[in-house]
Amino acid sequence: MSQPVFIFDLGKVLVDFDYSIAAQKIAARSAKAPADLHAFLGSSPLLVEYESGRLTRHEFYKAVCDAIDFHGDVVEFGSYFADIFAEIHGITALHAELRQAGFKTYIFSNTNDLAIEHVQKKFPFFKNFDGYIFSYEIGATKPDAPIYEAMEKMCGRRGADLIYLDDRAENIAAGAARSWRAILHQAEKTTRNELAKLGLI
Repeated sequence: MSQPVFIFDLGKVLVDFDYSIAAQKIAARSAKAPADLHAFLGSSPLLVEYESGRLTRHEFYKAVCDAIDFHGDVVEFGSYFADIFAEIHGITALHAELRQAGFKTYIFSNTNDLAIEHVQKKFPFFKNFDGYIFSYEIGATKPDAPIYEAMEKMCGRRGADLIYLDDRAENIAAGAARSWRAILHQAEKTTRNELAKLGLI
């Protein structure tokens, strides 16, 4: 078997996120309370549409403004909406170790352009990957097959050559169904243990 490549989910694996941070800031310029905004931002069908590429940034912004009566321009909204991330240092350190050992690595994420622009600017680790598959660019979200096919095409590998870390069971199941070696990420220690069982660290 050739040397495997590593596929990392972004949110809750490499970076944590908390929509309550955005909700507090947006509430000051909206007719909605922070608690209502927190629920809205994390579960609105508009976010699914945005992350699947069916809404542009401006279309998403306009739809959110209409829903919550936000009084600010798209730049202000984007600065609040995207500033919700914190680096998960144990996993970014693991990634650095894998790079040092010569493994190729990729990011594989359901996300949007506002989030990615922010993460690119804020977190230096982000540039140290061989490639990136983002749902909004592909027009499909995990766990649907087209985004997994896009990752296989990008890295030129299939099946057990892909080591996949994700925090969502349904996404892991979709990878495992393609014979990827998929690990449900819950904590740094357990993920490291699983990689050690595979003889990779």
